[in-house]
Amino acid sequence: MQDQLSQTFAALADPTRRAMLARLSAGDANVSDLAKPFLDEMSLPAITKHLQVLEKAGLITKTRHAQWRSCKLNGDGLKDAAHWIEQYRVFWEESFDRLEAYLKTVTTPPPPKGPDHDND
Repeated sequence: MQDQLSQTFAALADPTRRAMLARLSAGDANVSDLAKPFLDEMSLPAITKHLQVLEKAGLITKTRHAQWRSCKLNGDGLKDAAHWIEQYRVFWEESFDRLEAYLKTVTTPPPPKGPDHDND
């Protein structure tokens, strides 16, 4: 069994699922609305599987009212991934700051140009 963070990243690895999440970031949508942009490329059962992966990862919540199946973005599902990524963002920013400081110590300014200097 995968841990929750692995499930989240596995769900986010697919561009179709990321597109579905992007659509849900604008508001709730029913399954039919989420499926429309992808029906030329894949079957409805394939779309349903994508939604199941997102739901299992905790990134969306599906509800059912009679025939209406609504999907909602679950922002809490991204929190663990965001915290994990944040650790590495801090690391890389500090690394780039150190690199910038080092480069300032080893670079020399270009020689001055002007009529008194021969730059050919």
